[in-house]
This record gives sequence, structure tokens and C-alpha cells, in this order.
Amino acid sequence: MDPVDRTARFPVGAVVTLEDLTGDMHPCLARLRTAEPVSWLPAIGGWLVTGRDPALAVLRDADSFTVDDPRFSTARVVGPSMLSTDGADHARHRAPFAGAFRHAVVMDGFGDWTAIEARRLLAGHLAIGRCDLRAVLAAPLAVGVIARALNLGEADPDRVLGWYRAIVAGVEGVNAGREVGDGTRRAVADLRRTVDRTVRDSAGSLLAEVAEGGSLTADELFSNTAVLMFGAIETSEGMTANALAHLLGDAAQLEAVAADRSLVANAVEESLRMEPAATLVDRYATRAVELAGASISVGDLVSVSLAGANRDPTVFADPDRFDSGRPNLNLQLAFVRGPHTCLGLHLARLQTIAAVEAVLDLVPDARLRDDFQPARGLVFRKPATVPVTWNPAMEATVSTVRSPA
Repeated sequence: MDPVDRTARFPVGAVVTLEDLTGDMHPCLARLRTAEPVSWLPAIGGWLVTGRDPALAVLRDADSFTVDDPRFSTARVVGPSMLSTDGADHARHRAPFAGAFRHAVVMDGFGDWTAIEARRLLAGHLAIGRCDLRAVLAAPLAVGVIARALNLGEADPDRVLGWYRAIVAGVEGVNAGREVGDGTRRAVADLRRTVDRTVRDSAGSLLAEVAEGGSLTADELFSNTAVLMFGAIETSEGMTANALAHLLGDAAQLEAVAADRSLVANAVEESLRMEPAATLVDRYATRAVELAGASISVGDLVSVSLAGANRDPTVFADPDRFDSGRPNLNLQLAFVRGPHTCLGLHLARLQTIAAVEAVLDLVPDARLRDDFQPARGLVFRKPATVPVTWNPAMEATVSTVRSPA
């Protein structure tokens, strides 16, 4: 089917713009999900999947829908990695890192540290009565956690953020048809030197152990380190910022969660359902496939809208309502499914829960300011700021706040 025929066959998708998918995208996704759960969108030059069932089918079928394609931009910036390979090669890239991100290992190595660090980051602002929780808490916590996980301790947070921003700029440039810029190349080279130094000088660290295992080349060790760092900062910062915004912007839900702390984890999961930090994941068709009424051709781009799937009303009742008591949150797809399920999901959940609990403990009367602007973004979604205020006279006692070891 040529593009003209596809446009005629999928009239709802034909008129969707990039702004429809970047700003308040949920009304647009609802229209697509109802009429064309798999739709051809000229705006993205590919298919957009918004229904949960077809989304799950794509994510689980790496034989038919692959990431291993020259158009996959991250590989062009840092090289092939677990993010851009499938099959046996993907397993070879992922396996050496998997053990370090198991739930028990994460809780043992990061549970106390992350809780203390979240409180430390917030404590310096208590007497002020206002702050931007994304800048003060979400971003530095994400940087600190992944720097600790990868043993990049010699690099200060600004340097780690510099690497991250340069990789983001490089990926965005490639997506826009540009070559990788000099600034990105310099940052990648600096990160590479730090990774090599960690492998050489930090015996027992995750990177040193992966290197000793011998299943990855030095280049592959670096590329996987880079995508772990990039993914951890981008999605964990967004996940935390979105969760804080959802909770502090809903007085009834905030009151319920504050009264019953067992709901904190559910509130974080509900925020993931409502607004995944990474909302689009791209695959490329390796064969002709019929999917929910769409005839997909070999080589077609197939973008899965995790945000669309997560508000499918056939799965989630009243899907546009934030409900920390929702019973079936295990069905949300924010961490993807199939072979590319997020490796760091336990670490991401841990730090977002720690951030929420720090806010509830230290500034229990914090509320979103009226000038808050909701999340935006085509692929990665988070608010530009999470501005909050509280009464400094009511600040919690923080004598237990200490720097994590």
C-alpha cells in the first residue's frame, strides 16, 4: 500500500501533527485508539500503535518488529548496544549487566542510600518555602544513583549531566538528519576515558566485572554504559518529576497517600501509567504483518505509544483519572514488555518512591504552584519545572538527614 492509499485508509492518523503528539497528546491518542488503534501517520512517516493489545504484540515479537536497523539513532552516536540489537546479540549485550539490576541487589545496594540522598537534596531548601522539585530533587537524584551504579564517582554531577545532554543532543541531531556534532563527539570521548579508567582502577566495580567476563569488547562495554547512563537519567528524572507533579497537583490523592504510605508505590505506578517518561518506542518491521487491521510492510517504522496503550479504556477504567488505588497497575506498559523490558526498572521505582517519601516527610504541606505547566515531549515527556511552595514555619525536623556514605 503506497503512502497515498495509507492516508486515505487511515483518515484520523492522516491529520495528526507533531504538536498533537508533543503537547496535550492524550485527546489525540484517544481518537486514534478508538478509530485506528494501529494508524499510518504521515507526521512521523510510520505507523503509530495506541491500543494496548497490538502494542503488547509488537513489543513481545522481536522477530517481526526489531530495533536492529540503521535508522536507530542511539547506535549512531555511541555504537551498538543492548538498546539497538535483538536476538542472540541483544542477549550477549544485556546479560553481563542484568545481575546488578535484580530487585534484591538493587534494594541491598541502593535502598538506604537513595532514601538518605533524596532527603539530603531536599533538606537545604526547607527554610525557603519554595523550589523546583525537578531541578532540586528529580534530576540530581537520577544522576547520583546511576553514577553510583556505574561507579563513576570521580565525575561530579555537572560533568555527568554534560555527558548526558551531549548524547541527547547527538541523538536528536541524528533524528533530524544531521551528523553527530563535535560537542557530542568530545563528550562521548570524555565519557569513554572515564569508563576505561573505571575498568582499570576500580576492581570489583560493575564495569570492571563486566570487562573481566570477556563477553563484550571494550567498545561494547562503553556503548552499553552510555545507554544505561542516558536511559537512567532521562527516564528516571522524568518519572520522578511526573510522579511528584501528579501527586502534588491532586489534593484528594495526596491526602490519601499521605494517610496511607502503603499507597506510595501504587501512586508512582499510576503516574507511570498516566504519563510514561518515555512515551514512544520505535521498531522496524522485518516482514509483512497484519496488525489490528493495518497492513504493515517490510521496513516500515512502527512506533508504539506507551502513553496510548496505558490509557486503553478496555483495560483501565476511567483511564484519564489519577487513582493511586487502581487495582490492575501491573498491566501498564511504561517499562515496555518483551526482550527490551527496562533493565533498570527496580532502580527507577526505588528512586521515585524515595523522592515522594522525602517530600511527604519533609514538606508535607507542599503544593504545586499555579504556574505549573504539564509535561511535554514527543518521545520523552516531563514538565520543564515542578514548582512547589510550602509554609517554611511548618518544615519538618531534619536532624536525621545526613550525607549517604
